[in-house]
Amino acid sequence: MKLIFKGIVQGVGFRPTIYRVAKQLGLKGYVLNLGSEVEVVIDKNKEGFIRELRKHLPSIAQITDIIELEDNRNFKDFHIFHSKDGEKQSLIPIDIGICEDCIREIFDKKDRRHYFPFTNCTVCGARFSLINSVPYDRERTSMDNFNLCKDCSVEYKDPMNRRYHAQTISCPTCGPVYKLYDKNQNTIDIDNPIEFFAKQIDLGKIGIVKSWGGMHIACKIEEILRFRKWYKRPQKSFAVMVKDVKTAKEYGYITDGEKKLLLSKAKPIVLLKKRKAEQISPGLDTIGIFLPYTGLHHILFSYLQADALIMTSANIPGEPMMTKNNEVFSLGADLYLLHNRNIPNRVDDSVVRLWNKSRFFLRKSRGFIPEPIDVSYDSNILCVGAGENITGSISVDKKIFVTQYIGNSKYYPTLEFLKSSLWHMMDLNMERSNIDAIGMDLHPGYDTRSVAKEFSKEFSTHVFEIQHHFAHAVSLLVDQMVDEGVVLTLDGLGYGSDGNFWGGEILHSNHHSFDRVGHLEYIPILGGDQATHDPRRLVFAIFQRFNEDRFFKDNEADILRKLIDKSPLSCSLGRVLDAISCYLGICCKRTYDGEPAMKLEKYLSLGKSEYSFDVDIKNNVVSTVDVFKQADRIIKKSLSESKKADLAYSMVKTIVDTLTDMAIEYADDKRVKTIGLTGGVSYNIPINNMVYEKVKKAGLKLAVHDRVPNGDGGISVGQNAIIGSKLSN
Repeated sequence: MKLIFKGIVQGVGFRPTIYRVAKQLGLKGYVLNLGSEVEVVIDKNKEGFIRELRKHLPSIAQITDIIELEDNRNFKDFHIFHSKDGEKQSLIPIDIGICEDCIREIFDKKDRRHYFPFTNCTVCGARFSLINSVPYDRERTSMDNFNLCKDCSVEYKDPMNRRYHAQTISCPTCGPVYKLYDKNQNTIDIDNPIEFFAKQIDLGKIGIVKSWGGMHIACKIEEILRFRKWYKRPQKSFAVMVKDVKTAKEYGYITDGEKKLLLSKAKPIVLLKKRKAEQISPGLDTIGIFLPYTGLHHILFSYLQADALIMTSANIPGEPMMTKNNEVFSLGADLYLLHNRNIPNRVDDSVVRLWNKSRFFLRKSRGFIPEPIDVSYDSNILCVGAGENITGSISVDKKIFVTQYIGNSKYYPTLEFLKSSLWHMMDLNMERSNIDAIGMDLHPGYDTRSVAKEFSKEFSTHVFEIQHHFAHAVSLLVDQMVDEGVVLTLDGLGYGSDGNFWGGEILHSNHHSFDRVGHLEYIPILGGDQATHDPRRLVFAIFQRFNEDRFFKDNEADILRKLIDKSPLSCSLGRVLDAISCYLGICCKRTYDGEPAMKLEKYLSLGKSEYSFDVDIKNNVVSTVDVFKQADRIIKKSLSESKKADLAYSMVKTIVDTLTDMAIEYADDKRVKTIGLTGGVSYNIPINNMVYEKVKKAGLKLAVHDRVPNGDGGISVGQNAIIGSKLSN
């Protein structure tokens, strides 16, 4: 009997587990890695073998399918045969945080891997970040340059050892090494570079440390103000790596679900309700916390006096995280702790926020990529996403494979990263020559469109333009495996079918088409992109409806009034939230993406529905301007912070409730059972609660994200599924 196992079956201890189970059951035959699957031949007891295998399956292995074939060959024993090239598609394992067994070895003075930062085994360590090609063997990874020593070879060849065929194993004799450098690229010759680096961080230095999929800038929390000035990031929040969960509880309030996520094999950055350290995330009520996930991190904390560090991606602002040693000195840090292993695949830290039991991925990357998403179509489709916070995707064999987080496409290095990531994803999963269609955003100004057109020429295939919010809606339908929904599609800006900028939408959507059921009213975005950085312009435009000037006077006001008829129009809820934030004096200058709306969320979390507003609805268009005018009667009074929170909550709830009521009424009329919530605004927890209360009361199901990012990181998934549906029909 021959069994073909498909799934995550490479680099996860799958073959040695098969070997041990087969030997335990007294079976004869072999196990063979075919590149995209594992082939097993056994002479008897198929049911018992599969049952025992599932019982002892390694923690990161996953069986998605078992194909049974006839094979009557006779073998004298059970063997493990060497890899063969098979079909291209392979479920490559994700990067996995170091396991407890390896941590124990690192801190065991008698172990030969004592304080060795690259310690790993078959169930932990870097995987996707160092893979060049499949099948997943050492010579196709960045460990190819490090030949196994005698002791590691013995472990590697012993089927009963937990490092059997662990492609990335090494030790101090044969593995990569860390070296220390000063800001002038001079080597600091010292016996223990990690210990020295830790002492310098404790003294207040800013350092760069190279990890698995990229590099981090690190400093202790007490240096945050100097760090902000040095890095030219006056307000943006930074992630904090803490020594352990006990320390994490000092910085944030942790639910059971958040604790489980922090400790999970993926070790993502988790957004927690902030307890202290205001300067880490100024004006926000959340803080991003993550735990050590490499041997190096654990060793570093063993030397540090500090139990928490700022650990943020090492990059020139706006550009991708750096991966090459010779590049990173341009940042001008005080010192550098760098290793000599190449990083083929840049992989940022994932960022996740929990709402109830759902995971909202603000950034889906290390620890979660390249897990595929099942779809119903067979077409090979390549999609490039939107503009900011992008990912790309390819579909093959009824699966969508999404790239790691890419970034902001207006920067040339980011576009190059997008292209190389898509090529790499194709190399891992399919033949390069076989692409049926290309997908890109409808927005004529997005730089990703040039990448789509390059791929179109390369493969001589058609490019589909997909409306932004339609892609958002379908990304949610794919995420939740729903065929149809009335979806609240709420974000900052997306190019609409009418040439205006959408973002406060109710879309009745399936995978093939959508109807625009309703939306917020259009307001002028004075100066276009300038208004997103200066929300005072939004407030000015709103109050011009009442012939009133706000924030600007005299010549400035005259200039802005002249821009009103020339400026683009937007119905974006994200821009309305920015305007409310500025109107209430919470944030009137955007220094990073989403800042005014994010700072408003803190007030929404504290506020109550104390004030009522009348909302006009004409032709399924919800008035937002009138809400501001009505708020004037309240804001002219002296408001305490708690009353300001109540006013902010009341304004937002009025608008969100009106949209939700419209969606529910339409869903009831069309007998649609699912209301969806997607787009960048759907990361906002109070707004999720507002929508949930309404939908639950109406007896309908609320669909929110869990596997696909809510924001523009999910656009390429929606694009892919829409095109797949079109080609199938």
